Amino acid sequence: MKGSIVSGGILAFTAIFGAGLYYSQVYAYYDPIDASAPAAVMSATTFDGVTEDILADNFEGINADTSPIKFRACFNTPLSQAMMSETFIPHDAPTPLTAPNWFGCFDAKALTADIESGAALAFMGTENITYGVDRVLAVYADGRAYAWHQINACGATVYDGEAAPQGCPPAPTNAGQ
Repeated sequence: MKGSIVSGGILAFTAIFGAGLYYSQVYAYYDPIDASAPAAVMSATTFDGVTEDILADNFEGINADTSPIKFRACFNTPLSQAMMSETFIPHDAPTPLTAPNWFGCFDAKALTADIESGAALAFMGTENITYGVDRVLAVYADGRAYAWHQINACGATVYDGEAAPQGCPPAPTNAGQ
């Protein structure tokens, strides 16, 4: 009888711990971004290297203080893919990162497939929005648009504990720690 009590206690503890861990990974750290917040301003980098704000409506976004790559956003823009292609730098390696399931407007798998097929075009949003992290934008012909943060080559190297590659801005003193 005592063994079943101990076993039951271990199972209960494990279930509670597992539920807490799941909640903390999927829900706890994300905060919605208000459409009027500075983080909701969408920008893209021109061929001249200037970051320009773009028109964005129906903004929905989430972010977390725990990581610079937790940013995800969905919005609409009246800018055409043709106009954006003539004005803004295409992103050479867009990799949409998955969002929590409860953030329904952002589907990284579908977005990845659409970028690969050419249905969506990816652009450099803001380079080094945080050291070693770029904001990337993807735009569809119908005006649907998405944004996320992804680690760039400078960040990948520095966060691995190595010196910043040539051509990268100087790493902050706490980067990679």
